[in-house]
Amino acid sequence: MSGCDTRCLSSQVVWDTLGNRQFCSYKITTKTQNFCRNEYNLTGLCNRSSCPLANSQYATIREEKGRCYLYMKTIERAAFPRRLWERVLLNKNYEKALEEIDENLIYWPRFIRHKCKQRFTKITQYLIRIRKLTLKRQRKLVPLRRKIERREKRREEKALVAAQLDNAIEKELLERLKQDTYGDIYNFPIHAFDKALQQQDAESESESDAEKEEEDDEDMDKREFVEADDSDLSDFEDMDKLETSSEEEQEVEEEVEKKASRSKSKGKAPLKGPARRKRPYLEIEYEKETEAATKTKAA
Repeated sequence: MSGCDTRCLSSQVVWDTLGNRQFCSYKITTKTQNFCRNEYNLTGLCNRSSCPLANSQYATIREEKGRCYLYMKTIERAAFPRRLWERVLLNKNYEKALEEIDENLIYWPRFIRHKCKQRFTKITQYLIRIRKLTLKRQRKLVPLRRKIERREKRREEKALVAAQLDNAIEKELLERLKQDTYGDIYNFPIHAFDKALQQQDAESESESDAEKEEEDDEDMDKREFVEADDSDLSDFEDMDKLETSSEEEQEVEEEVEKKASRSKSKGKAPLKGPARRKRPYLEIEYEKETEAATKTKAA
């Protein structure tokens, strides 16, 4: 028997053993057809021409880290499992890679050469789609952990209740400390009390400032016309009285000056020293008892 006959005979024996009669771990049976899960399978179908175990001369295309490789198996290396498959790196260019496949599989069966080109085309297409999807913005689906969310929500509610209770207790103790309810029973740190008082003062100041600003804004925005009161009229009358009194004083001063000039013309010496403040002129009348004097003379 020739080498080709022995090779075909051994492949047929393997196929008859695995494919038809006994169990194969790579075989998946469905209602329509059978599939193969072997990583070196060329088409993914479980049949005589596509089985990598039942063919001593076999070739396939595989993708590793974005690069395509041509794997070839021959009967000459069947005795060396470590070197059973020959791997050839294909070019990134699609046309050059097809030429490399034709060169390496020039004397192989047409079925294997055609299926290798078809598989290489499919792998190239899904690599292009992967690159496009990675460059395109995508939505990220984040799983919702309901149990953890409920637990965190309960913790937040408990913390809020505890904080409100602590604040209420602190306010009550500060009120009692202000009122001196317990006297000197407790050794309470005075700095905490001072701090609370400062906070209250700051809050009251901020509130008063805000009220003043609001009032100023209202005063700036609103204009009002008010009727004159009786007090305003009385103020005007008082002003008139003051003006008339000032005029009378000026007249009295002028009369005093005239009399002083007359006295100076009669030869009186001028007064020495600093000039005195001029006083208003006053007229004084004296009454004499003339009747009593005549009686005394007659006696």
